[in-house]
Amino acid sequence: MSQDDLIIPCTHCGAKNRIPGNRRGDRAVCGKCRRPLTIGGSFADHPVEVTDQTFAREVLQHPGPLVLDCWAPWCGPCRSVAPVLDQLAREYAGKVKIAKLNTDQNQRTAGNYAIQSIPTLLFFKDGKMVSRQVGALPKPELERLIRQLL
Repeated sequence: MSQDDLIIPCTHCGAKNRIPGNRRGDRAVCGKCRRPLTIGGSFADHPVEVTDQTFAREVLQHPGPLVLDCWAPWCGPCRSVAPVLDQLAREYAGKVKIAKLNTDQNQRTAGNYAIQSIPTLLFFKDGKMVSRQVGALPKPELERLIRQLL
């Protein structure tokens, strides 16, 4: 498997499909159910909103690396990190899933992970939390943390 290859889970049947990096622009179909694949699945090219209700499916059952941004709309540092995470989601699409959890609206999950300061980034690998980072960081530092996750 090349470093540029994408692994895209089918949103219909759940099968994992490998898409060669040089074929990203092609219209891909699932090898199992033959339905069209979209990059908006498990490794979206934009941050995915997570709620208390979707946390287990989107984060804990995710087969691979994931960065969860715990944030709130009133938080200035959270707003400064958001565009960087948007950019990283595009750059690492197919390799790392970036997700966002609004801690004001999803207090159960925030409480389960003892989120006391925001922004807090939680790093998961195959559904297991492997590290956390509290506070806003510049893009190079976030990239370093993501590369460690890979």
